Amino acid sequence: QAQLVESGGGLVQPGGSLRLSCTSSGFTFRYSDIGWFRQAPGKEREGILCISDSGEITYYLDSLQGRFTISRDNAKSAVYLQMNDLKPEDTAVYYCASDITPRCRSGSTAYRTWGQGTQVTVSS
Repeated sequence: QAQLVESGGGLVQPGGSLRLSCTSSGFTFRYSDIGWFRQAPGKEREGILCISDSGEITYYLDSLQGRFTISRDNAKSAVYLQMNDLKPEDTAVYYCASDITPRCRSGSTAYRTWGQGTQVTVSS
């Protein structure tokens, strides 16, 4: 089973940017949909956006369009979450997830494989 590892989290000031990476050791990565999720303290995990195996992007949270975007590099088995104009309410643990079964286009969040998460803290 593929493993996912998130990286790139950290402390950033409001208005700043971060790029999170999600890398995989699985050979099926290029055929998989990848989603990004986050869980803030005391809140349920929520979907942010996803990218299909063909590069189609779907936002689970429409409110983040314009600030968050996703891209993938299949040659590196990596997916990136670019976050701009970060706000304190973006503070959360960010997770990536993958599934070879199509999830993204339908808006499904039922991904099979999950990473361990990376902490993002937005604070001055």
